[in-house]
Amino acid sequence: MGILTLTTDMGHQDHYVAVVKGKILTDIPSANIIDISHNVSPFDILEASFLIKNVLKDFPSGTIHIIGVDPEPVIDFKDETRSSIPKIVVYNEQIFIGNDSGIFSLILEHHKAQKIYRITDYNKPEHLRFPTKSIFADVACRILNGEKPEDLGEEIDYLKKAISIQPVIEENMIRGSVIYIDHYGNAITNITEKLFKDIGKGNPFILNFKSEDYVIDEISKSYNDVSSGEKLALFSSTGHLEIAINKGVESNGGSAVSLLGLRKDDIIRVRFQPKGSAKNFNELF
Repeated sequence: MGILTLTTDMGHQDHYVAVVKGKILTDIPSANIIDISHNVSPFDILEASFLIKNVLKDFPSGTIHIIGVDPEPVIDFKDETRSSIPKIVVYNEQIFIGNDSGIFSLILEHHKAQKIYRITDYNKPEHLRFPTKSIFADVACRILNGEKPEDLGEEIDYLKKAISIQPVIEENMIRGSVIYIDHYGNAITNITEKLFKDIGKGNPFILNFKSEDYVIDEISKSYNDVSSGEKLALFSSTGHLEIAINKGVESNGGSAVSLLGLRKDDIIRVRFQPKGSAKNFNELF
């Protein structure tokens, strides 16, 4: 049986995740359900898209991804761009099912979907009360049971556009931001390793944050490059610049969140010192 993944903002306190899984297992007792996360910040499609993008390469072709973040449809008959409609999106031989509030464009970024279908025949009031269960999970089960996406919706070529937060490039500097805080309290930024290398060109740098109170001037290869409780910067397995505290737990003084005070959307600056420049690091501040 194929794989179904779940990404939602339902959390684990309530019964909602169990209801969705119960519906899937009722329809397909042998279903292979994988939780990506149920701790997405409520309605935060940027956060959800970050998590989903970073697992796609690890799932096989044919995987179906159910997205239950900001799931409630909004219909604007006068302006389709203001609507958020349940859709099936086929990309990289995987299938995504959810409400098109802009999350599909964030997942695909500059890539093109293979197929897009607007889900039809789910217009009853009970479908809209819990769309993650009554629409998205139901459609996923029907596909796993052999129905084709084209039989469940009308093929279209439009995805709602959402804008992701991109780093700002200035002379010899990248100004990025924290886009995600993981379970360990590590702060993951939108500065990629490729961007860092393209702009930095191997030059020395100073990374600072929190009104320049904290400074890092080297990239670690692993967390254990520094002592327990010390701050570091490294490129994570997702290729993003990450600011962390090695073994950052309360007994060591805290994580990057609790000790350094980092939060989502905080600004991170990387200033490069070109070789041969008359300036030195002290003159950068």
